[in-house]
Amino acid sequence: QVQLVESGGGLVQPGGSLRLSCAASGFDFSRYVMSWYRQGPGKERELVGSATTFGGGIKYADSVKGRFTISRDNGKNTVALQMNSLKPEDTAVYYCNVKLGQKPYWGQGTQVTVSS
Repeated sequence: QVQLVESGGGLVQPGGSLRLSCAASGFDFSRYVMSWYRQGPGKERELVGSATTFGGGIKYADSVKGRFTISRDNGKNTVALQMNSLKPEDTAVYYCNVKLGQKPYWGQGTQVTVSS
């Protein structure tokens, strides 16, 4: 079955960096767009960014452009989210996502807290 397992979250000070990773299994990873979403306290879940099958078409939310970078390794079935210059408003649970046909799949999420 499809599994997405995120890791790498934690507590970081404003201006700091974190790298999240998502390990995927149960589907042909290289054929699908992989995305990162986040849901902050009291907020709707929002798209952070996505990477097309071979990583060439990467899109980011305006709020993270220039600070976050998505990369994927099709050989290892992983997608990473490098987050730099973190701000308190980046505090959220971050989720890995893939959509197979019409069905979205989600990981369990990893908490990122940006606070001094």
